[in-house]
Amino acid sequence: MRIGIAADHGGFELKEYLKKALAESGFEVVDFGACRADPRDDYPDFVVPLARAVGKGEVGRGIAVCGSGVGASIAANKISGVRAAMVMDAFS
Repeated sequence: MRIGIAADHGGFELKEYLKKALAESGFEVVDFGACRADPRDDYPDFVVPLARAVGKGEVGRGIAVCGSGVGASIAANKISGVRAAMVMDAFS
């Protein structure tokens, strides 16, 4: 399965960790950025292209990471055909 992943500066380190873990587990990971931790970036710049790819079926699932998770979920949910939720634990 192809999994898209995106994060702003607030989630950059976690994105890099997840990207490696997913690849080691056999998933094909498509990185939508950020490519470095830049405090001037903003989550919509990366989450919206990820959500569009999910909506078009270019990736099977998407993982968006920002400082709180709220903004990334809101941005992704604005894209037609996408349903995003903030998940913080296995139960959720």
